[in-house]
Amino acid sequence: MNLFVKKILLFSLLLVIIIISLFLIFPKKITPEKIETKINQTVTKIEEVKETVAPKPTVILETGLPNKHLIKTAFVPQAPEKNWDQPWQDACEEASLLTVDFYYKNLANVSVETSKDAILKMINFEDTKNYTHDMTINQMALVGEDYLTYQSKIIENPTITELKEYLTQDIPIIVTASGKTLYQENKHFKSGGPYYHSLVILGYDDDKNQFTVHDVGTQFGAYFKYSYNLLMESIHDFPESGKKEDINNGEKRVLILLK
Repeated sequence: MNLFVKKILLFSLLLVIIIISLFLIFPKKITPEKIETKINQTVTKIEEVKETVAPKPTVILETGLPNKHLIKTAFVPQAPEKNWDQPWQDACEEASLLTVDFYYKNLANVSVETSKDAILKMINFEDTKNYTHDMTINQMALVGEDYLTYQSKIIENPTITELKEYLTQDIPIIVTASGKTLYQENKHFKSGGPYYHSLVILGYDDDKNQFTVHDVGTQFGAYFKYSYNLLMESIHDFPESGKKEDINNGEKRVLILLK
């Protein structure tokens, strides 16, 4: 470990100690949740620094796939102005579709105004189709085809290997999922996470058994990490009952948009 990384680790340790000390002094103002969030952010930054300073080489496995891969693209939060009233409360499907659209258009950085305008225009299109706030995978595929003009492909009961095969071709994967399940590893969600949620898988890392995603549902969702097992468990299409509370009964499907 080089000197720079050692300094980062020491600084991070001091930061955690300061945060905990402030909590002991001002317990009503600094909650345990805020401490956990700050610690998680610090750990993430440490990992990013370590990966930048001393990246591990990519290894090609017996499957022919690399042991890790990452697609880099703009982050499109579903509530660009951090306003969680409708339609933003349920705009995760639109934000996920636009994440892929902006990637294919090589838009590395997107302004708040651009994201907001693009989401609203997509919702206006969906209104002409009489779609509700919660779209199924099939409806999202039609928006991808008719509005964004891509080819769409729905994968039934995807496996981890199938997802990796698309990612290594630099093809992002749109997922609909149980936010309640995702909440187990993503405490940035409010109220235990949404019943029905959407995000975009951008990469994976076999060394850590994690997918890297743009989780459009929180401001901290850019390049967020979910374990393989948890993300695969979370995947569900909108349930046939029409009730989002039945999300765990939804079929396991993911959506691919192709140029």
